[in-house]
Amino acid sequence: MPRTGLTAERVVVAAADLADEVGFENVTLSALARRFGVKDASLYSHVRNLQDLRTRVTLLAAGEMIERIADAVAGRAGKDALAAFAGAYRAYALERPGRYAATQSRVDQDLVAASPAFRRTAEITYGMLRAYGLEEPDLTDAVRLLRGTFHGYCVLEAGGGFGAARDVRTSWDRAIEALHVALENWPREAAARGAGAPARSPRTAGTGSACPTGP
Repeated sequence: MPRTGLTAERVVVAAADLADEVGFENVTLSALARRFGVKDASLYSHVRNLQDLRTRVTLLAAGEMIERIADAVAGRAGKDALAAFAGAYRAYALERPGRYAATQSRVDQDLVAASPAFRRTAEITYGMLRAYGLEEPDLTDAVRLLRGTFHGYCVLEAGGGFGAARDVRTSWDRAIEALHVALENWPREAAARGAGAPARSPRTAGTGSACPTGP
């Protein structure tokens, strides 16, 4: 029988909190059971196995992160939206390191397709970039640029990888300005191809990662 007071939601939130403390890769059922003061077997009434638990943490984190981003970009467009999006992304990554690491893990595409959080992520991210006049396949390329920049910067910052005296936040703000200029002057593939050439297939979903900026 399930232990009184334990629910799937409590177990997943506790696992997410544990990930922030010790790292997502160090979350185990045994460590989580010790936190609740129960045997490992007690958790199997709420999650199937470790992979199921980690997937649930990923879904939880993705939902939390896109909520922050959505609140930040509401009513904004262009550079203001980009800066708000980036700021919310960076804040979540630095404040919730274990949860953020979970969003970078690979998730079954059926779960991605069924997840309201992932659908909302695609809508907000692509919507922000369409305001720059981008269409596929340039949209997917631009999403990958943002993802690579945001993720790389946050990982380096969290790990103390920036050793120069220059203020890290100032460099971040300058990077966002540079991204805005790049998006405004995007070398559109359709124009480069010329009229009548076949376009690549549109991409509106991720490639397995739960990252809130898409493919």
